[in-house]
Amino acid sequence: MSHLLADRKPVVAVLTVGDAKRLFRGNKANLKDIVNTGTDLDFPVYVVTAKDLKLTAKRVRGYQYLAEEKTWYRHWFPLPDVVYNRVPLREDERKPSVRKKIEECIRHNSIQIYNPFFFNKRKLFEWLRKNRSTKALVPATKRMSGPQNLYAMLQIYERLYLKPESGKAGKGIMLLQYEPEQDKPFRLTIQGRKYRNIVYRTDRLNALWRRIKSETANAPYIMQEGIQLVSYKDRIFDLRVLVQKTGKGVWMVTGVGARLAGLKRITTHVPQGGSIESPEKLLNPVFGSEMTTIIMNRLKSNAVLIAKQIEKGSGHLLGEMSMDLGIDTNGDMWFFEANSKPMKFDEPQIRKKSLDRIFQYSQYLFQHPKN
Repeated sequence: MSHLLADRKPVVAVLTVGDAKRLFRGNKANLKDIVNTGTDLDFPVYVVTAKDLKLTAKRVRGYQYLAEEKTWYRHWFPLPDVVYNRVPLREDERKPSVRKKIEECIRHNSIQIYNPFFFNKRKLFEWLRKNRSTKALVPATKRMSGPQNLYAMLQIYERLYLKPESGKAGKGIMLLQYEPEQDKPFRLTIQGRKYRNIVYRTDRLNALWRRIKSETANAPYIMQEGIQLVSYKDRIFDLRVLVQKTGKGVWMVTGVGARLAGLKRITTHVPQGGSIESPEKLLNPVFGSEMTTIIMNRLKSNAVLIAKQIEKGSGHLLGEMSMDLGIDTNGDMWFFEANSKPMKFDEPQIRKKSLDRIFQYSQYLFQHPKN
């Protein structure tokens, strides 16, 4: 059987959700690249919406990209062997009809699906704390439940990042500092729009809590020990690592990029004014080239450890994730977040490899039938 499978390329469906105005949702340029790469590698590949993916049918309606006409066209395709989940938004994935379709794929006796759900930040940290090696990489993190537990943590760390559990691209992140020597010791920095920060100061815990609640709009938040990251020209930076499974089904680092924060910004996310740089350019001035090489090697081995532990914790089949890791002023490494639907890496050499690996891993899944 496996000999026959080795000769055939699996049918790969890229899963998203429908959109009345634009056929389907998602980053069209990214989806186009995925479909074009599959086509170049001789994989039957198409984009399908959760609504159109009918698992009991012989064929499904999906979309392919016509390069000559620069347009997507709808067509009938065979049922997929592998479903690659690119549902773009958490709110789309939370819809009962979409969740039900994903669950059907998970339970299906032959169709493989990977990266079935977005990650929840709090759960990520819980999973990583269960393993001795990854536990050491995790900053102290707790759920923010009220002014008292916030104040207790602030007494220990004096710098806390407040982050939405289901956040994206740095939205909603705040920095809280406790400066006991000041008249108004609580200092809350809110990332405003147009790259401006809003700084709120008070000496009253209740007033601080009211301000935080007005910013969070009742979304669940975590509080995290504020790590003092190394900086380049007075701007903090962290490292964005793309980890994917290969054609052998093992986790490997596809590439590492660096994200440099905008001036006076509290996070490094590009939508918040950050910029894309090479890791060596930012690390060399701080650590020197020899130490930078050691740090980069350590970063890669830690990223693979983290990916394995997250997959184990999630209880699902995962094939890729991007993660943010930071280096503090002592040269120690910290894990900040992981994303099960990585944004595309703009670095060309990483981009090409990342697209190829989607299909190499799909081939691996196809050759290793479920259970």
